[in-house]
Amino acid sequence: MSSSTILTQSVFESLRNTYLLEYLLEEIRVTVKSDIKISINDINVDAKEGDILQVPRWLAKILSKKNLIEIQDNEMSSYVSKALNRERISKPHDISGIDADFYIRVDDFLKSLNEKEKETLMVSLNSFVISRLGKIVKLAAASSLSAEMETKLSAEEKQLYNFINTSSLAFKESVLGK
Repeated sequence: MSSSTILTQSVFESLRNTYLLEYLLEEIRVTVKSDIKISINDINVDAKEGDILQVPRWLAKILSKKNLIEIQDNEMSSYVSKALNRERISKPHDISGIDADFYIRVDDFLKSLNEKEKETLMVSLNSFVISRLGKIVKLAAASSLSAEMETKLSAEEKQLYNFINTSSLAFKESVLGK
């Protein structure tokens, strides 16, 4: 692996980790299944069965694994489905908009599914990624990242776009001698 590839992967992973951290720090709604009384640094949870709370996603994941709460994140299925449909109906030369942390959210959602549901969604996601990848390559080879395009791409896709744009410019200079 070349040093530029390693550097690109390192930058990509750092960016992804930043968005993952933001995602895990988001407050989400949970329903308490059993009485809870915990204190972690500045986070205090004192709740009774049936209470509805807002807690950071990272804490909700831990409490959910202990079967103390139920996460009320039902809109993820709809969120993913809408994004897949918007891309499917978009024109061949246009890319639909997704959130900067879209793939992080999808990855987390996939972990919550059973194998059959996961397999079905992965087929759709594969088509989604292939479609977006083709569009990004064409657009990035033609022009640098515009502000409008930036709003439509995930954090990972922005990195890819810039990498392809830089690489295609270098290639053009190399073969055209400019």
